[in-house]
Amino acid sequence: MDNNEQLAVVEAQNAGAIALSAIGQEIKKFEMQQRMAKMYAASTIVPETYRNNVGNCVIAIDMAQRMGATPLMVMQNLYIVYGNPAWSSKFLISCINQSKRFAPIQYEFSGERGTDSWACKAFTFSATDTERKEKLIGPEVSIAIAKAEGWYGRSGSKWKTMPEIMLRYRAAAFWQRAFCPEISMGFLTAEEAYDIQDVPYEEVHELSKARIAARAKERALADAAPADAQPTEDGNEDADAQPIVNEDFLKPAEPAEK
Repeated sequence: MDNNEQLAVVEAQNAGAIALSAIGQEIKKFEMQQRMAKMYAASTIVPETYRNNVGNCVIAIDMAQRMGATPLMVMQNLYIVYGNPAWSSKFLISCINQSKRFAPIQYEFSGERGTDSWACKAFTFSATDTERKEKLIGPEVSIAIAKAEGWYGRSGSKWKTMPEIMLRYRAAAFWQRAFCPEISMGFLTAEEAYDIQDVPYEEVHELSKARIAARAKERALADAAPADAQPTEDGNEDADAQPIVNEDFLKPAEPAEK
């Protein structure tokens, strides 16, 4: 056997070893996903988000494999809301009911219909709890909460026209995140994503050395407060005692020198 033949044998052995390794299996899996994705991307049945978009189809196929669902089912129920993926609530409820880990989701309403007190809780039982002794109850969602969070008054909101459906959907989503967050893979429901308000933020910088030193001094002065302050009859310290305030600490930090 000459050198070329030996080299070919070694390369074949290395290729076989790589193919059987974990990395090789992932590569093979990815190649298969790409082939499937090209077929889905060429279909006119899939939602517009996935048409002629192999990348989106690969992601949907991968998620379907992780969830034990079909790729088409995932594509039809995974929406892009404000640039972020989100599940439809009915699909999420279906996944919970079909997981065989819990009994079908049920709902419990309270308060007066048509008022802010109208509320809903989702609940069910573990599949192993055959005697239904321990009820798994999710957080309560009410019309008052929807208004306070700004969901109710948003333009085009379904809370005004279909409040019962929205209460059920939101209660089920809260229940899922409380008891089985892995089912949604961290994604919100589409209804939640539509309701999210943009909140302005303020960038916070690290405290300067001067402010850190002032804070340490403040704590030291507080720890060294006179020990002879006698508690009053109601159990509080002397009413005449005043808190120690470092006015320098309250001033804004000076910009650092360049």
